[in-house]
Amino acid sequence: MAAIAPDKKLDFPPTERTRVKRLHERGHYDRETVHAILDAGLICHVSYVIDGQPYATPTSYWREGDMLYWHGSSASRMLENVATGIPVCVTVTHLDGLVLARSGFHSSINYRAVMALGVARLVSDETAKLNTLRAFVERLTPGRWAELRPVTARELKATTVVGMPLKEVSAKVRTGPPKDDAEDYALDVWAGVLPLRQVAAPAIPDPKLKAGVALPRYLQDYALDRYARAKG
Repeated sequence: MAAIAPDKKLDFPPTERTRVKRLHERGHYDRETVHAILDAGLICHVSYVIDGQPYATPTSYWREGDMLYWHGSSASRMLENVATGIPVCVTVTHLDGLVLARSGFHSSINYRAVMALGVARLVSDETAKLNTLRAFVERLTPGRWAELRPVTARELKATTVVGMPLKEVSAKVRTGPPKDDAEDYALDVWAGVLPLRQVAAPAIPDPKLKAGVALPRYLQDYALDRYARAKG
């Protein structure tokens, strides 16, 4: 069994399924690390099995406390099956850089990732559903919900929201320069890290935008805000 450093915080005590066994020093089980990785992302992959066939569906998500939510059309096969209580695995990954070592074997990537196992439940109460959808919009674009046309009863009915408690969770993180074999440091080969990050380009207005409608401040500052959140 992989050892866990005694100074590591265990808000999410590792199980046999979530304990990081390979390069266990990269494993994290504290709420601060897990939440920061989740909050920096926009897309997760929900993995599940239907009739013996495994699937992995990319979808947007959001977090409220120790609850993870995702949504979609009420006709979604994924949501229809997940809402019945089948086991799911939700993953979120950020690519932070290419780690270029002096050998192919030791070359790597810098990344932050979370894996959460559990069972999702349908958010059936209309008020609760509306509140979670508001939280989703505000997470993407803080301040926008108040500007939008109110959600109609038909739209709410056509939308399915599920939530999964964060209980069986682990994070795995790699940072820093390459780690080469001692004798390879003498080689005339460039080594280091090529940082990578996702950036927001300037907003493109809808061709049918009403004249005189200015770009909201929260979109003007969006790139800066997202970068700050991504870096924690």
